[in-house]
Formats: sequence, C-alpha cells, structure tokens
Amino acid sequence: MAPDHPHKTHLGGAFSATGDRLTEVELYWDEGRIERWIRFGHFVEDRILDRQRRVLFFAPESIFAFVRWQSNDFGTVLSRIDILRAPSPQEACTSIGFVRPGGELLLHQSGWPKVQQVLQQIDVIERAGIEAIDVCPDHWRHIHNRLTAGHTPRDYTQERHATWLNRRRLTP
Repeated sequence: MAPDHPHKTHLGGAFSATGDRLTEVELYWDEGRIERWIRFGHFVEDRILDRQRRVLFFAPESIFAFVRWQSNDFGTVLSRIDILRAPSPQEACTSIGFVRPGGELLLHQSGWPKVQQVLQQIDVIERAGIEAIDVCPDHWRHIHNRLTAGHTPRDYTQERHATWLNRRRLTP
C-alpha cells in the first residue's frame, strides 16, 4: 500500500488516518447467483478487489443495511438483511459474515418475505423524507421484534424522528 494512503491495514482491520477503527464489509455480485450489497449507509472508503468483489469501510457509529441473497439451480437458498451500527474501538460487537470486525446488530431478518418487509419499511421511511441512516436505532430494533413476532411494525413518523433528534442532541 502506498505510504500516502489515508488508511492503513493492521491485524485488527483497517484504520482511518485519525486512528479510528473502520468496519469492513465485503460485497460480492454474481447476478442471479450470489449477491451481497448495502441497501443504505455512508461509507468512508471503497476498495475494488476485482470485477465481482469490493470492500466498503464504515466509520465508528455508522449505521448501514447489509443484504445477502444466494440461489442455486433449484431457487433461493439464502436471503438475509442485517442493519448494523459500526462499533467504536474496544467496543464489543456481534460477528456477522463478511463484516469485520462485526457490528451492533439492530435488526436481523432471514427469508425473502421478511427481508422484503424490511426493504419496504426502509422505502416508506425514505419516502417520508428521512434518511435511513438517521433513524433512531430503537426503531430498527422495534421492526426486528415486530416482524419476528409476526406483527406489523409501527410507522416511523416525522414526529418520532424529531423526538429522536432532540434526544440525541441532549444525550452525550
């Protein structure tokens, strides 16, 4: 790696120029066979490994949605969505495939019907003019719990979002 590169690789993963540990997410795209992509999230670096693989790097505290889908000759064998918060250095985190070192798991759903419901919830939030990365983490947990229990999640409204923004401003 060139010495003037803003990120350095270390045994513990990638670090930013300021020393923050970055979360790496390996994406892969083989149309109709294996697809791993980010539905939302702001990454700080993107490294293309080859025609099908790339690695995105997220700063600590970043929230992102990671979707995995895979099929074989007989149909879909895997569909999964995880909404994660990138951990701060020294913070415990959950291991997730293709995410290093892992993250705080805010939402996890498997099976295409539930993955599709989460994607629809994200679409509704974005149509309301709210960026998914700014949604209260508790709302992602709420969606996870409601879908897991077979119930419909409550809407994330502008009022709920304003309350979250005020709470975040008041809490260090």
